[in-house]
Amino acid sequence: MSPSGSSKVVGVIGDPIAHSLSPVIHNAAFDAMGLDWVSVAFRVVAGHVPEALAGMRALEIMGLSVTTPHKDPAAHCVDELSDLAGRLGAVNCVSLRHGKLLGDSTDGEGFVEALRRGGELDPAGRICVVAGAGGAARAVVLALAEAGAAEVVVVNRTPERAARAAALAQERGRVGSAEDASGADLVVQATSLGMSGAPGIAKPEAKDMALDPNLLHGGQLVVDLVVNPLVTAFLEAAAARGARTLGGLGMLVHQGALAIERWTGEEAPVTEMWKAVGVRA
Repeated sequence: MSPSGSSKVVGVIGDPIAHSLSPVIHNAAFDAMGLDWVSVAFRVVAGHVPEALAGMRALEIMGLSVTTPHKDPAAHCVDELSDLAGRLGAVNCVSLRHGKLLGDSTDGEGFVEALRRGGELDPAGRICVVAGAGGAARAVVLALAEAGAAEVVVVNRTPERAARAAALAQERGRVGSAEDASGADLVVQATSLGMSGAPGIAKPEAKDMALDPNLLHGGQLVVDLVVNPLVTAFLEAAAARGARTLGGLGMLVHQGALAIERWTGEEAPVTEMWKAVGVRA
């Protein structure tokens, strides 16, 4: 369906953003739903989230997905936060309703759904290590704990941020070190370092990765939340060590489906969204 003067608009904000598959996924869903909606990508540089969200309100943009590096700042720029987004201090989904901007987080639920579907792993009873403490990492930590993980270990170069993230898992969360990855059932790379190896970004050596892939081994599932590149240098190294691997595409699709349901009030066609990125669900 081609956009018209009456089309409702949604989008995604981030920096960089030209690589984003969110508009592809959103627009495939709108076509399947028969809705006169269109999704576009908006580059918003750091420090300009307030203006971007003010523009969302002024232009009556119905929804925005929020990606790196704006998830934390967006939480301070909306009119209302969901309970979940308030706990996380991060927003990846903004909806415009009756002139108000509502901030929510669909990352964690989308991650767990992707984990079960693409990784064939239920986190219940599992030992999990999460590298990173940003908005997406915190959403993953909380979602894993709520899904019944036995332990959620957070590894981050800033101890204070690691402690804040680990606290979301309550008694099952703790701050750890890179060495904890060797004893985990599930290892999640949730930092922007995963983008290394994308076009224009140098491919990193093991010492420059968030976790040393030499600690990984068979019997583990290793996940990288990054979508560009689809197979990161960290995942390549993990596979070489015998681990099963999962990229960030599944989380992108499933959190996007949840966002569409919040924006439109209708069930999202997840199968069509998967097809839009070349995967048959």
